[in-house]
Amino acid sequence: MQLASTPRIEFLRELTTEILGVYGLGRTVVAIDGAEAAERAAFADDLAAVFGEREHPVFSASLRDFRRSRAEQERFGPESPERLLRHLYDFSLLRRVLLDPFRLGGSTGFVTRAFDADRDAWIQPTWLTGPSDATLILDGEYLNRKELRDLWSYSVLVETEADVVRFGPGGAEDAGTVTEHEVADRLYRGEVRPRGRATAIVDVSNPADPRRVFLDSC
Repeated sequence: MQLASTPRIEFLRELTTEILGVYGLGRTVVAIDGAEAAERAAFADDLAAVFGEREHPVFSASLRDFRRSRAEQERFGPESPERLLRHLYDFSLLRRVLLDPFRLGGSTGFVTRAFDADRDAWIQPTWLTGPSDATLILDGEYLNRKELRDLWSYSVLVETEADVVRFGPGGAEDAGTVTEHEVADRLYRGEVRPRGRATAIVDVSNPADPRRVFLDSC
């Protein structure tokens, strides 16, 4: 289905052309990283819609649906930024039921949702299959960490105006008003430096008109 042309859709069309130009054949995985869950998820959904417009088979998943249960998280100590960064998500489960079987291709089944974080309960798995040429778009935080980054064919770091407010000079972090999740994101940024790991950095401070950010290599 043809999407209505807007600056956001035109931007996503250009990004889709770039991705499919290199990774149009076989099973490929595109990671959408970023601290702001709503903007990150919306970007991933709209990108998937543009892939669909191209009639390229696409599947969507969210890291949110691969969390550990609250009881499992508590095994790693009281809630803290460190625990959120290290143990909020079950990366072994993510690989076992989604990433590894998806990348295998063929008739191998994969699962795009495994855990309902709101109900703190497992989801009855729905096993999917797809054609040999297909793309999986996965959104989530911390996706450029070393345990995962080699699994992505292409990765996008979505940044918002809130990132500048929190982490820029005189921002919320300097004022000591950040949440544990925001501190966890700061730890992630310090360890991983996702801006240097992502294939593309996209500023969605104006969601209607995203902008590509190119780092100064000098």
